[in-house]
Amino acid sequence: MRFVKGHGTENDFVILPDPDGALELAPAAVVRLCDRRAGIGGDGVLRVVRTKAAGDPAVEAMAGEAEWFMDYRNADGSVAEMCGNGVRVFARYLVDAGLAAPGEWDLATRAGLRRVTLGASGDVSVDMGPPEHLGTGEASLAGRSFAGERVSMGNPHLACAIDEPVAGLDLSRAPGFDPAVFPDGVNVELFRRVGARHVEMRVYERGSGETRSCGTGTVAVAAAAALAEGPENRHGRDDHADQWTIDVPGGRVVVTLDGRTSHLRGPAVLVADGEFRADWLTGS
Repeated sequence: MRFVKGHGTENDFVILPDPDGALELAPAAVVRLCDRRAGIGGDGVLRVVRTKAAGDPAVEAMAGEAEWFMDYRNADGSVAEMCGNGVRVFARYLVDAGLAAPGEWDLATRAGLRRVTLGASGDVSVDMGPPEHLGTGEASLAGRSFAGERVSMGNPHLACAIDEPVAGLDLSRAPGFDPAVFPDGVNVELFRRVGARHVEMRVYERGSGETRSCGTGTVAVAAAAALAEGPENRHGRDDHADQWTIDVPGGRVVVTLDGRTSHLRGPAVLVADGEFRADWLTGS
């Protein structure tokens, strides 16, 4: 059974080509694949399946608009709605494998259609949709409380501005949060301004732990930082596209807020491909 390994700003994934939807991907199999010592290693799994074979009526309804569906699973085997870095790596794989041409086209995700733009090589840009501001929230970490902005990018985020360098934070354990506010869990971002429309951030992702980057999280942080600048920046301004530089432990991405939607641009790298044993994956 074939696999490809790729990453977007060191947010890494095991890519499983399964065009006809024949692979039964149990949570335990995802955990095995993502294990960094006993498996291939990754923050999640990207199953590459034709939208019409997704096995989910809501996804299959998008088959007329997108040929391919990104079936994303967190490292703990749980299903996630969306992954910004994953979309970019997924799109790069499709072009590299000859399954799609360079250019601009839609991908199906559980959060809806996402339009990607890419060449034969280089960065990949994805239309992430408009950030949805849901009000304020709070996370706790190492005995401290952090206030933040709740933002939905198709998946839940809590983006917390801090005044200290993010490198000093202890993210070895999951931040605490109110499950009544976040019944499906939440990705917690802690960010600090380092310049004009320039921030650094770290993130603890539900189902994966701290990751080197989080695409939807970078957009949530840009949206929260823009909101703090004033009401006119809630989603960017209609007459001006606000561009934010986001530094994460794994590199740098650029987020653009234009008043209608958001765009995430950054590298997507395929590093290896190979074959794993089916008996190992199933534990037989």
